[in-house]
Amino acid sequence: MKKRLVIGISGASGASLAIRLLHAMRVHGEDWETHLVCSDAARRTIEHETPHSQEEVQTMADVAHDIGNVGASIASGSFKTEGMVVIPCSMKTLAGIAHGYADNLLIRAADVTLKERRKLLLLTRETPLHMGHLNNMVTAASIGAVIMPPVMTHYIKPETVADLEWHIVGKALNEFGLELPQYKRWQGMPASRRAQVL
Repeated sequence: MKKRLVIGISGASGASLAIRLLHAMRVHGEDWETHLVCSDAARRTIEHETPHSQEEVQTMADVAHDIGNVGASIASGSFKTEGMVVIPCSMKTLAGIAHGYADNLLIRAADVTLKERRKLLLLTRETPLHMGHLNNMVTAASIGAVIMPPVMTHYIKPETVADLEWHIVGKALNEFGLELPQYKRWQGMPASRRAQVL
């Protein structure tokens, strides 16, 4: 039986991260099944920030669910998954998850992930952050979510935005035990460079 990963896309900026994640999961298609749910605002962001439509993005997943279908398979804890990643995660979606306000399928699926003690990864996307945002992150973390803002990594010496995005996606998939070739792990600073820093 294939392992299942639920992927949620909210309306925050950074839709290309979700698209790269879906592409990366295709490599593991023999062993993994992806279930996608997009918020209403995600459609606008996808079409504004990428060359794709929401419908095209949905075809990248094995199964695409309608945001209003709270009776979908991923709305039940009896539907076994390895967990869920919300990429990107808007502050509105974060607030709904943190406070259990499951008024759509994306938040309901996240709520189910938490109650079943499965991994929930939130790539929260906003800056600067006010105390309400920060408090919601603390609340979500306290009930089991992993907060992973998609911050830039400089030790990989990125040459393109794509390099940064692939690294973030690799870091996210690492949480589920999946390896991405584009994900460059820190190998330690060379001795010659350490001497220069010191």
